[in-house]
Amino acid sequence: MPIYEYHCDACGHEFEVMQKITERPVVRCELCKKPRARRMISQSSFQLKGGGWYSDLYSSSSKKSSAPAPSSSPAPSSSPAAKSDPPASPKKD
Repeated sequence: MPIYEYHCDACGHEFEVMQKITERPVVRCELCKKPRARRMISQSSFQLKGGGWYSDLYSSSSKKSSAPAPSSSPAPSSSPAAKSDPPASPKKD
């Protein structure tokens, strides 16, 4: 369940509440009990754990990079002329 941060506009109190995503936001401040609390946008604490997940997109030096090495040959053109068959040579009679 996500933890949401709230700020009370009446007393300035900041607090956290663990809620389901589908639950309605808290309205009352837990300190002063006034209906002036609002949800804050804050940094997520989401973290992937377990085999195969990397938190910084860099693998350890002991493993090979999964990205293919760039080739020295030019990339094929994406124009329609490059994809079609070459023109037929004229027939000799």
